[in-house]
Amino acid sequence: MAIWLDHRSKVIVQGMTGTEGRKHTNRMLMFGTRIVAGVTPGKGGQSVTFEEDPIPVFNTVAEAAHATGANVSVIFVPPPHAKAAVLDAIAAGIELVVVITEGIPVADTAEFYAAAQDAGVRLLGPNCPGIISPGRSNVGIIPPSIAR
Repeated sequence: MAIWLDHRSKVIVQGMTGTEGRKHTNRMLMFGTRIVAGVTPGKGGQSVTFEEDPIPVFNTVAEAAHATGANVSVIFVPPPHAKAAVLDAIAAGIELVVVITEGIPVADTAEFYAAAQDAGVRLLGPNCPGIISPGRSNVGIIPPSIAR
């Protein structure tokens, strides 16, 4: 059995600057997840502060991964932009991509699923609650209180 997520995982949140992304990033951080960056095209160079710690925002996953060594991405972007977000993560060499977004067109899902398989990327979702390693790390919308 493989462990896909643990306390060493470095996580990027695609869509961290949005309402849902920000809310769930805060919850993941409170659980102890190592959030190292956010990605929102056009907002690179900004940061989002949680508690007292600023987390940098990048324009692309490649920039974020290069700067932080991230190996996991969680996607909180609207359905029309989800395919581009997933393909961005795959192209950047992210090992595990967790797609929370619901309502993604089936054709878009089929395209990024095939790209993930071709690249050897682990893909969870779309429309999933995420993944949790009890007491270690939580990526997605799963309430951490149920897995302590």
